[in-house]
Amino acid sequence: MDKITIADVDLKKKLRKKGRGGEIWRRFKKNKTAIVGMFIFIFIVLVMIMADFIVSYNVAVTQKISNRFIQPGSAGHIFGTDNFGRDIMARIVHGSRNSLLVGIGAVTIGIILGGILGSISGFYGGGIDSLIVRTTDTVMCIPLMLLVLSIVAALGTSLVNVLIAMMIANVPHYIRIVRAAVLSVVGQDYIEAARACGTPSFWIILKHVIPNAIGPIIVQATMAVGTMIIHAAGISFLGMGIQPPTPEWGAMLNEAKNYMIDYPYTVIFPGLSIGLTALSLNLMGDGLRDALDPKLKD
Repeated sequence: MDKITIADVDLKKKLRKKGRGGEIWRRFKKNKTAIVGMFIFIFIVLVMIMADFIVSYNVAVTQKISNRFIQPGSAGHIFGTDNFGRDIMARIVHGSRNSLLVGIGAVTIGIILGGILGSISGFYGGGIDSLIVRTTDTVMCIPLMLLVLSIVAALGTSLVNVLIAMMIANVPHYIRIVRAAVLSVVGQDYIEAARACGTPSFWIILKHVIPNAIGPIIVQATMAVGTMIIHAAGISFLGMGIQPPTPEWGAMLNEAKNYMIDYPYTVIFPGLSIGLTALSLNLMGDGLRDALDPKLKD
């Protein structure tokens, strides 16, 4: 019988990982609406990355009263101009950075902090679990928007403070999600075998628990980014988020609300930007949920 070398084991692991990833992608691409959502989101991200190459930031913030309310389709102003004569397309393009930064940043930080606390809570149990769960339940009793508005009101209106507020409001939700995912795998035989071998708890959580619980976390995170963008826009719409002249989609809606009857395009374009971004992420989330569900066979 041939001996199995370490290289053979590593090769088998790589092939297994590649096969799992390929299977997930095969399932995902069969969902046509998820593919459409993915392409829309990729386009939005490319616009965010290349904003400075598409149009100068000065065009988005420079006020020129003589250019007030130029209609869409006019030369040099594809989406028209607002009540201060600023180009709406330029503000949407550069506003994508602030809106996506808040949405993706809040979810990412929330996953990191919530993942750490949720993993500790689900893995160790006992008094630590009770303390984290009770604290989480207490915070979650407060409606998300009310909590965010309270934090922003205490810290002040700025991009950083909105991001901090959204992150704090996000953490309890991810603690619950990660804790439930960890509890679903922590009692499995391979976890007990790792404990019996004397593997440190931190390494078990990092190497075995989280990778096997990552599916629902990814799905929830994908959908949550769209929700956070909508919440951030809502905060800015109320005048407590990112302040003008800094371009941000919700702030654009706040500035345009008094002119929406006579100049509806001033709210249509930023509103479509928010809606398309949230829709694309939700479509991707639905596709990922189906692709990562091991119960679905096709």
